[in-house]
Amino acid sequence: MIFAGIAAGGIGSRMGFDIPKQFIKLKGKPIIIWTVEKFLADSRIEKIYLGVHSERIGYTESLVNEYIEQKERICIIKGGKDRNSTVLRIIEKISEDYGINPDDIILTHDAVRPFVTDKIINGNIQTALSGKPCTTAVKATDTILYSENGTETEKTLDRNCLYHAQTPQSFNIKTFIDAYSRLTEKQKSSLTDACGVFNGAGIPVSIVEGDVSNIKITTPYDLKIAEALI
Repeated sequence: MIFAGIAAGGIGSRMGFDIPKQFIKLKGKPIIIWTVEKFLADSRIEKIYLGVHSERIGYTESLVNEYIEQKERICIIKGGKDRNSTVLRIIEKISEDYGINPDDIILTHDAVRPFVTDKIINGNIQTALSGKPCTTAVKATDTILYSENGTETEKTLDRNCLYHAQTPQSFNIKTFIDAYSRLTEKQKSSLTDACGVFNGAGIPVSIVEGDVSNIKITTPYDLKIAEALI
């Protein structure tokens, strides 16, 4: 089966609103709904899991009931304290609901990236189905400076080798579980995303070409860009 797991447990402290950023409305519709609709549009994705803060489960359910017709394809669960723990909880729920089959894959995505494209989703599905874990990314266009002390530059990094990470990050679920079990507790504590699990286990992660419009909405400035894109 093909699943999608959308991490939506953040509180959005940088946005300055009284609600988490994933619930802010863009042109009259919450960001999280824009995002969910992109995955609902691909009929190959059989179930979409939303990992949200425990205090927002009821509210998220009300939004789904208001805006989404294909409610049977959506499951809302309690997320974790960060993105990685939310993904782990989603995988646990998939295991409870369906078991984990050898060919099951999942596309994991940020709730506040509502501009993910059909091309990106298809690229993630095809790569994950081939057995390769993957991340979405775009090549860096700016010059990137390196500084440890934050006041003086030490070197200029070669931008030809640098990428801006996006989501989805997609992979075979069983391979992910096996890789995670091989990590030390120290490695697990330093994880920031699913790619770190595979990198830590020595498994190469493929790059799926992203899009500069696939922005993550985390600040008021990002919100202005999103409104323009909509």
